[in-house]
Amino acid sequence: MPVPVLVQIVGAQIACAEGVKDSWRELADYARRQLEARFNGSCQVEYFDLFDPACPHMPADAQLPYVMVAGEKFSSGGKLNIPAIGKRVAELLNE
Repeated sequence: MPVPVLVQIVGAQIACAEGVKDSWRELADYARRQLEARFNGSCQVEYFDLFDPACPHMPADAQLPYVMVAGEKFSSGGKLNIPAIGKRVAELLNE
C-alpha cells in the first residue's frame, strides 16, 4: 500500500457570545471522515490547534483555516473546501 497523502488542517477555537466554540476542529473531523472513506486508507487527515506545540510551521501571513496537502500549502483562510482538497488528493494519487 502506498504512503497515504497527508492533509493537515490548522485552526483555533473561536470565542463568541455563547462561549468558546471549536468549529474548525469539528469541520476538520468531518473532512477526515469524508476523505479517509473516499480514499480508503490512501489519505490521512490531521488537525492542529494554532497553539498546539506540534502545529506545523505556517507563514507569517497565513490565515485560518490553514490547509496543507502533502506538505505544501493548499489554502489559507476562507472556507474549508473539502471537494477541492479531495480533488488535490486524487491528483496526487493519480486517480
